[in-house]
Amino acid sequence: MKILSYLLVYRRFLLIVLTPLLLLPLPLIIKTKEAECAYTLFVVAIFWLTEALPLAVSALIPAFMFPLFGIMGSKEVASAYFKDFHLLLIGVICLATSIEKWNFHKRVALRMVMLVGVNPAWLTLGFMVSCAFLSMWLSNTSAAAMVMPIVEAVAQQIIRAETEADALEMPCSNGSINPALELDENIGECESSDWKEKEKQVNGYDNNVGSTVCITEKENEKEKEQQNLPPAETGRKSREDKYSGIFKVMCLCVAYSATIGGLTTITGTSTNLIFAEHFNTRYPGCQCINFGSWFILSIPITVIILLLCWVWLQWLFLGFDFKNMFKCGKKKTAREEASAQVIREEYKKLGPMSYPEIVTLVLFILMTLLWFTREPGFIPGWSSLFPKYKGYATDSTTALVIGLLFFIIPAKTFSRTSNGENTVFGYTPLITWKEFQSCMPWEIAILVGGGFALADGCEVSKLSEWVASKLTPLGSLPLWLIILISCLIVTSVTEVASNPATITIFLPILSPLAEAIHVNPLFILIPATLCTSFAFLLPVANPANAIVFSYGHLTVMDMVKAGLGINIIGVAVVMLAIMTWIVPIFDLYTYPSWAPNIPSTNSTGL
Repeated sequence: MKILSYLLVYRRFLLIVLTPLLLLPLPLIIKTKEAECAYTLFVVAIFWLTEALPLAVSALIPAFMFPLFGIMGSKEVASAYFKDFHLLLIGVICLATSIEKWNFHKRVALRMVMLVGVNPAWLTLGFMVSCAFLSMWLSNTSAAAMVMPIVEAVAQQIIRAETEADALEMPCSNGSINPALELDENIGECESSDWKEKEKQVNGYDNNVGSTVCITEKENEKEKEQQNLPPAETGRKSREDKYSGIFKVMCLCVAYSATIGGLTTITGTSTNLIFAEHFNTRYPGCQCINFGSWFILSIPITVIILLLCWVWLQWLFLGFDFKNMFKCGKKKTAREEASAQVIREEYKKLGPMSYPEIVTLVLFILMTLLWFTREPGFIPGWSSLFPKYKGYATDSTTALVIGLLFFIIPAKTFSRTSNGENTVFGYTPLITWKEFQSCMPWEIAILVGGGFALADGCEVSKLSEWVASKLTPLGSLPLWLIILISCLIVTSVTEVASNPATITIFLPILSPLAEAIHVNPLFILIPATLCTSFAFLLPVANPANAIVFSYGHLTVMDMVKAGLGINIIGVAVVMLAIMTWIVPIFDLYTYPSWAPNIPSTNSTGL
């Protein structure tokens, strides 16, 4: 038993040491560049999937293994670690930093919730729409972390309202505890745990949701107390349990909508950015993937999945009562009044829009408009103003120009004192470099660079050509089945591995597959990229799930039960999209001239 305990303690170290040693016969026996590149790929992939090392550290392995194997020079490998993707990411993080610093995200979330009303079903939809909108422009983790405290405040206000209603109906026994106050204390504890969890996820070491300890200990104590409750207290407890369903739905809707919203824009999640950079690097002759084209193909997918997710969660935990949902003029319950009150109070605390918020909003709108109008497709975009430099300006150009303005525009204006004089403030920009650094996901930046280095190594060593030749027999399968199989594999792997690592591993495999069977690469790469984000099953599947789970309203089985349905919905909607409205956008049934023309025995059936 002692040996077993030692093995468990040092399992990460053993995995780091044994993986390269056990795979070493591959390059030693098969002395080819393809085998040496495959060895590097396998070692990095295993480390990424198991997270034995931090993701960014594993991503640096090709930087020294490729030069040692003679696959690529050190300078060539180093150039792969900083691409156009990184410049785009820097510009987007400048915007996200300003939004978070000046609390603009909270104003947007509260305003959207106020628009849809406080009926439980519509309130849930309001949280979903606001969280999805935020995750289009911010990281999914940030969107969930921003909206979840608002959801928790609404939940606690509902409990407080029910407690006050109970107090009017029955006298409280002497020495009774006010559950509203007790829960208020729990909020603070769990919010701090939430941010600790977020930091662990960013560092890449700990995927366990240890912050739920603060909830589970109190739940165990409460279960013991419930056994000796008087009948009146038992009735009150049953009424409280009746509302646990709405809390579960509100929590899950934040976790899932943060992920779903990220699908919409090319900058919404790291997997989309990784795909765009990989695609543009592998197929430089194709300029069809940009912010506008991605938005057009993905916005219907996002809307459909979001609505079906809302219906699924309502039916699973609350039952879908259309009569009460759409009934007009119905008197609000105590719960609905409490929800409306806390949302109004939170919004009132924000006060009128401040000068930094207005500037952030203007720059946000300007960045979005410039992205959409660079190459809209149906009309000439602003990039046509530079005909001599076609293809020079990309989405990263816009992001950097706007991002630079956040470091230039002052955060404060002159203000007048009571005697009419101007008060001069010290010059401070909207964001500082230290604030930007705290928001910049350097781990993702290095991880993506490692993926690009692996992709370049596969090309130089001819490993990708070897893989393509072995995948050619798959052309005998129907195209829809090939796409479905790739989607299901990617969706399964991303539940246990990080989304960026999953897409980085599969893109260099799926691209040669498409070329080998003589199919437009976008036909396979787009669905696989979208399905990589479908990590809905487990609390540790992605940081957004972990943040929501840490509040203690959910069990693992709640998330598995709900997430399985969302996974099925997501894959089904993506399959519908890729076989219908996405086809004419990119002319998918035609093998493009920008893709390599590999001799093929393709007999793919449609």
